[in-house]
Amino acid sequence: MHLDRPLTVQSDATVLLEVASPCATVARDALVRFAELEKSPEHVHTYRITPLSLWNAAASGLSSEDIVAALSQYSRYELPANVVRDIAEYVSRYGRVRLLRRGDELLLVSDDRALIAEIATHPATRPCLAEGLSDTELPIRPGMRGHVKQALLRVGYPAEDLAGYVRGEDLQLSLRTVTLGSATLRLRDYQMEAAEVFHAGGTARGGSGTIVLPCGAGKTLVGMAVMAATECSTLILTPNTVAVRQWIDELLDKTTLEPEQIGEYTGLAKDIRPVTVSTYQILTHRKSRAPEAEFTHFSLFDARDWGLVIYDEVHLLPAPIFRITADLQARRRLGLTATLVREDGREGDVFSLIGPKKYDVPWKDLERQGWIATACCHEVRIPLPDDLRMEYATAQRRHQYAVAAHNPAKLEVLKALLGRHNGANTLVIGTYLDQLERVAEELGAPLITGKTPVARRRELFEQFRRQEVRLLVLSKVGNFSIDLPDANVAIEISGTFGSRQEEAQRLGRIVRPKKDGSQAHFYTLVTRDTVDQTFAANRQRFLTEQGYAYEILYGDEVLQHAQTL
Repeated sequence: MHLDRPLTVQSDATVLLEVASPCATVARDALVRFAELEKSPEHVHTYRITPLSLWNAAASGLSSEDIVAALSQYSRYELPANVVRDIAEYVSRYGRVRLLRRGDELLLVSDDRALIAEIATHPATRPCLAEGLSDTELPIRPGMRGHVKQALLRVGYPAEDLAGYVRGEDLQLSLRTVTLGSATLRLRDYQMEAAEVFHAGGTARGGSGTIVLPCGAGKTLVGMAVMAATECSTLILTPNTVAVRQWIDELLDKTTLEPEQIGEYTGLAKDIRPVTVSTYQILTHRKSRAPEAEFTHFSLFDARDWGLVIYDEVHLLPAPIFRITADLQARRRLGLTATLVREDGREGDVFSLIGPKKYDVPWKDLERQGWIATACCHEVRIPLPDDLRMEYATAQRRHQYAVAAHNPAKLEVLKALLGRHNGANTLVIGTYLDQLERVAEELGAPLITGKTPVARRRELFEQFRRQEVRLLVLSKVGNFSIDLPDANVAIEISGTFGSRQEEAQRLGRIVRPKKDGSQAHFYTLVTRDTVDQTFAANRQRFLTEQGYAYEILYGDEVLQHAQTL
């Protein structure tokens, strides 16, 4: 027994982390490479080692010996024998089946003859297979490369895809050494390493997978480095039109691409060029909601001989895009994200169809190195006024959250926080439009929602960057792909239920490094003793996993502090 160690590994594959331990931080950094956070109360956090978390670890290069050694180094007690065996078993399953190409034929190959026999007859995989087999090889039907990988994940034997990729149209480009804005451009070590791990020297071992980096850490630059390494026509998919324009601006500023080589494919323009930037929204557009209705713009995937498809904010990938991606397995595919967390539970589809996690850096590591700003997180608990308590108590569950999230007492606390950070570049972010409209009117601040024209959004964001506007009120459009490097305070007044990915994205709006090296502050306002507080705890789980701790404040404390200023 080692009482000074922070981990307790249990026989059900859960791992308890004692937060107060002096080595809790380094233990957590080791743990998150192969385990998933489940609960994060104040003193003990609970992680679970799952097959998918182990397969992602294996794909990133960790061996079962590496994982067991990390657990043993920080475990208070001897590791349960069944957990050690299961780790070895599940890690060994990744790559036991391989996808290879022989001429025009795509094959599933394994040295395990019994496994080949099982796959040949399994109901999940059988529809993907063509006629003819041997003891060690199974032919795959044309167009089923992605589908068979999905099926194999369900069977429990994720394939290592070594079948290679089409070249795509050639496109010469490189990264500039000096940007058009006259700034010196040099990849950071982790950015270079991420691009190199994905590309893998152009071999079949690279070319598909997901890079996980914090917001503000330069995921776009990693994408451009991959483009420079592959030198082929590229389709870039993003969450919204503002992100499209930001990608285009960055490509022009930091690569040798000319304006006529870059196209925008959105609701506002339909230009298809060697590099085309589009949105998930336009690609999932249908003329009707009927299940049989066709997706109007899926033809974009066949419009050119793409050699690379980049999925920006891959955790937001809509289900229909998974469907078409299953048919795009011969194209190189790069996923970029700050978190692999998906609220719909489809992390396995990202693994199968985009590719496994190839590179990951903990947020706190980059914070310590100065690449992202130090951020302090606060949860402010505010009581529900007496006249709303009965409405809340008698409301249906879903409406209860709306009542709690709309708590009018939040406005007074919001104003007090704005006073505390007077002069800061501040974002107020929420989910409910009626609430945001009232807040924007009360504060006299510009409001940006999905209805705000793109040109107006870009104008306001530019005014914010120039500090002509110091306060913006944002709806969910503020959750992703907005580059506001000088934002240093974010106040969340309502969230999308318990969305962990949303919380991470909202914090990400303020962690880009500050010119003056100042701290960033993230506040989430929640209604005390309601489902608002419960959902907030779930939203915080991913950030807790990344090493952030929420200081708990109470509304009356904030108001009292404001009165003494």
